[in-house]
Amino acid sequence: MKVDLLIHSAAQLVTCASPGGLKRAAAMADVGLLADGALAVADGEIVAVGPSRELRADFTAAETIDAAGKVVCPGFIDAHTHAVFAGDRLDEFELRLRGATYMEIMAAGGGIASTMRATRAASAAELAAGAAPRLAEMLALGSTTIEVKSGYGLDTASELAMLQAIELLDAGQPADLLPTFLGAHAVPPEYRGRTDEYVALVIDEMLPAVVEWWAGARFKLPGAALFCDVFCEANVFDRAQARRVLQAGQAAGLPAKLHADEFVSLGGVPLAVELGAVSVDHLDVTPPEEFGALAESDTVGVVLPAVNFNLGSTHFANARALIDAGVALALATDINPGSAPCPSLPLVMALACRYQRLLPAEALNAVTLNAAYAVGQGPRLGSLEVGKQADVLVVAAPDYRQLAYQLGGNLVETVIKRGRRVLN
Repeated sequence: MKVDLLIHSAAQLVTCASPGGLKRAAAMADVGLLADGALAVADGEIVAVGPSRELRADFTAAETIDAAGKVVCPGFIDAHTHAVFAGDRLDEFELRLRGATYMEIMAAGGGIASTMRATRAASAAELAAGAAPRLAEMLALGSTTIEVKSGYGLDTASELAMLQAIELLDAGQPADLLPTFLGAHAVPPEYRGRTDEYVALVIDEMLPAVVEWWAGARFKLPGAALFCDVFCEANVFDRAQARRVLQAGQAAGLPAKLHADEFVSLGGVPLAVELGAVSVDHLDVTPPEEFGALAESDTVGVVLPAVNFNLGSTHFANARALIDAGVALALATDINPGSAPCPSLPLVMALACRYQRLLPAEALNAVTLNAAYAVGQGPRLGSLEVGKQADVLVVAAPDYRQLAYQLGGNLVETVIKRGRRVLN
């Protein structure tokens, strides 16, 4: 049989396969490793996975890649990012080094509000031009699918400009982008002290405008969804306000996501479970008594260790206990200008192994299969299984554990998107 691409002789073909869906508990330590493995691709999809000897006998290919001495694994999926923004927060970086906290800077008019001012001054085209190099770096580090949030505009026109920038970027570079509407990211200065009024603006004005934009938007990934997210946190949006926004989003057809328990627990995890959110993200201070309900749900818990590392914190989400409790766990960069200027999922994997006691296999499953479910794409992405989109990495190492073991470099040698080589 003739196919478009045959990758063969991999020292380790790591499938991350899970026909039953999300990986939990002991299953997270199984990456589906096949020595001397191969895969065949036709029309952008995987058509066969197995021993090199068998696939080389069964298939001829327009292009072949000899992966001898290397790892072949699924493309990484970054399930939580703020990759579109204008400006930087270098001054705040120095303030934190001098002892100011993230929340103190935010209360003084910095933080998200600082990025808001720069973002409001930029057009959609300017935002896209600024984000393109970040996305190119993320792709080179193995991220083939990237969720990207709005939330730095905080008015209707600017939130739409951010979403339009994400659409432009999806069309203009190889990685698949998935947009999230995060109008409830912070309360803008003009609404300070009037949070309920701002929530009403998000629901009554922003959301209808965003839904209208989405109806005409075009994204490459089949079945791409527009998500609705809220930052449920002290001095931002409380649980009742978060509920109002997410339920309004769901009524308009937008699946829910939720920032919760980054600094203070306000009951965001039970709310996410109750609403059937696709994911609930951060979880740094989630009470252990809430782990069980999350484990019994299909809501993915997304932890973001680059945030804690960047803020100089010694406290990280208890990812080890979350996995042991049966929570379907994913990892993401949270790349943003303030709390996580980090484009690298391999670095996030390394941090999660060292500070959160994940095994390398658990970290890899957390940036592939489970991350795919955290963006609603588990049936299509995140593993090397027949019928899935052929998003594949060739890693310049003979053992997948090197991805989490090494620090500060980039072992990703070749990036394949929809069966087509897009890097190297």
